[in-house]
Amino acid sequence: MLFIIKKTKNLNMRQFFLLFICMLFGLQIFAQNENKKKQEGNILLFAVNYKFQRAAGDFSNRFGPSSAVGFNTEILSKKNWIIGVESNLLFGTVVNEDVLASIRTPEGDIIGSDQSLASVALRLRGMYAGVNIGKLFRISSKYEKSGIRITLGSGFFQHKIRIQDDNVSVPQIAGEYFKGYDRLTNGLAFTQFIGYEHLSKNRLINFYAGFEILEGFTKNRRDFNFDTMMKDDRSRMDMLISFKMGWAFLNFYVNDQPDEIYY
Repeated sequence: MLFIIKKTKNLNMRQFFLLFICMLFGLQIFAQNENKKKQEGNILLFAVNYKFQRAAGDFSNRFGPSSAVGFNTEILSKKNWIIGVESNLLFGTVVNEDVLASIRTPEGDIIGSDQSLASVALRLRGMYAGVNIGKLFRISSKYEKSGIRITLGSGFFQHKIRIQDDNVSVPQIAGEYFKGYDRLTNGLAFTQFIGYEHLSKNRLINFYAGFEILEGFTKNRRDFNFDTMMKDDRSRMDMLISFKMGWAFLNFYVNDQPDEIYY
C-alpha cells in the first residue's frame, strides 16, 4: 500500500484519470460477477415518480387533468414482496368550479382595489402520503427482479384551490380571506396500482410504469364558504385515474448475511 501511495504522488492528471477509469472498470466487472448473488437478497429502493392524472367522481366536478410528482422508498424482499412509503404533490391548471363567481363582473372580470382588471388565476394544489404493500410477479427466469407489479396503498389525501392574485389587488381574497374560497378538502384514501417493474442486473436501468387508481373519502375542512354563504359538510368520493412511472435512482442490495450490503 505504501508503495502504491508513493507512486501515485508523481502521477500527472492524465495518468490519474486513466488509473481512475481502470478502477471503475474493475469495479464494474466485480459488480457484474456479483449481480446474481445480490438479486437473491432484499433490495432497498429510493425512487422518484411522476403521474398524469384524469379526474373522476366528485374530483372531476372541481378539477380537470392534472399531474403529480413524488418520492417513494420501499423494500423488495427476496421473495419479491413489496412494502414501502410514498408521498406526492399534485398540481394542475384546470379548475372547473369557479369559487370567485360572486365577485366577478357580468363580463367575468374581477376589479381590483386600484379599479383596474385584476390578474387572478385558479390552480389545483394537493398532496398524498401513504404506505404501499404488494408483490412483484416474475414473468421471466432471466430477470429475478422484473415482472408484473401489483400494489395496494392507504394514506392521507388533500387538495384545495390555489387562488393566485399576481398583483395582490383583490381585498376579498387577501390575507386570511382566501380560506373562505379555497375549498380545502382532505381525508382517507386508498390506491391500487398495476404495471411493469424492471430492475436490471447491471443496476443501471431500474424503473416501473403502469396505471393507478386513487379513491379519496374526503370532506371540506373550512367552516364557511364565502361565495355560497354556507358550510359544505358533504362526504365526497374523489377519484384519480393515473398513468404512473417511477425511476429508482438509488438502491441497496442486502443479502441474508448481515455484513453483506451492496451500493
